[in-house]
Amino acid sequence: MRAILTFFLITSLLACSLGAEARRIKDLATIQGVRHNQLIGYGLVVGLDGTGDMTILTPFTVQSFLNMLTRMGINTPPASVLQTMLKNVAAVMVTADLPPFSRPGQTIDVTVSSVGNANSLLGGTLLMTPLKGADGQVYAMAQGNLLVGGVGGGAKGSKVLVNHQSVGLIPSGATVERLVNSPFSQGDYITLELNEMDFTTATQMADVINQQLALGQPIAAALDGRTLQVRAPGGTARVQFMSRLENLQVDAGIQEAKVIINARNGSVVMNQNVTLEECAVAHGNLTVVISALNQVSQPNPLSNGSTVQTGQAAVNIKEDKGALILLNKGVSLNQVIRALNTLGAKPEDLLSILQSMKAAGALHADLEII
Repeated sequence: MRAILTFFLITSLLACSLGAEARRIKDLATIQGVRHNQLIGYGLVVGLDGTGDMTILTPFTVQSFLNMLTRMGINTPPASVLQTMLKNVAAVMVTADLPPFSRPGQTIDVTVSSVGNANSLLGGTLLMTPLKGADGQVYAMAQGNLLVGGVGGGAKGSKVLVNHQSVGLIPSGATVERLVNSPFSQGDYITLELNEMDFTTATQMADVINQQLALGQPIAAALDGRTLQVRAPGGTARVQFMSRLENLQVDAGIQEAKVIINARNGSVVMNQNVTLEECAVAHGNLTVVISALNQVSQPNPLSNGSTVQTGQAAVNIKEDKGALILLNKGVSLNQVIRALNTLGAKPEDLLSILQSMKAAGALHADLEII
């Protein structure tokens, strides 16, 4: 019942917030070419307190460490020797997001994740690691002390862990080294891309831009249900123009009716635009419980018999009282939830009920299973 109440509260909140309302353009669309870029690199974390990789099982850690020492001009011992010595080193993958318009010298946060079998990265230091983009070019260099949000300890086979210790964060741990070219300042037009495809929203957005920012001739046109083309001034004036444009209020189109079902955890979320045709819904549960009781049969004295085990099975069938609920055409979301709660439907039962209503043509909504 608590799960049903939680479901009712979620859907009621969505019903209050998913209708058509005025929203800023910056919340509805993004600017083509103004985007984050993912960076990745491979490096080593040192300074661990004996919690590094078991190098016998992770030979790439030893190989990486030997390559680093060789580049520094240090004569290295055989790899077989290092495999029994390295306990404070861990091989890691370093990832970061490069924000748009980042300039050389600026810093960004990096995430450091173990790729071997290190027990913990707590107290470790990431050595200088180049971070590359999808084109293979180095865009940032990362190095610094890891911040790991966890603690752990153990002895004689017992172990206690709090949070995840094989991933750490280095705030401002990478320095940008290369500028990413952006098409924002190029050409006479900018392109707006709606977060969700909607012809009504695209048309209304173009109308608002033409009404508020155009001087005579229209400057915005909807190319399709997701893309708008806007003529913008060049140079520094484009920045001021975009500041005004992204804060314009647009009446977004009413969202399509949709029901989202998560088959893995049984959660169901629907928006306020979901409607029903008149239908009847029945729901009931049949429970079968089978239990086994083992007993020992002892022979009579001097009967030359043997002790044997016997089993007895008990079968109990329980059928919950079913119910038939009539739902009227065009019923509201709150009435749908009340009716389903009256049936005693659990979240996992809602999956089957909603699918059956959709198959019967009584549910007017897109049923999406994730």
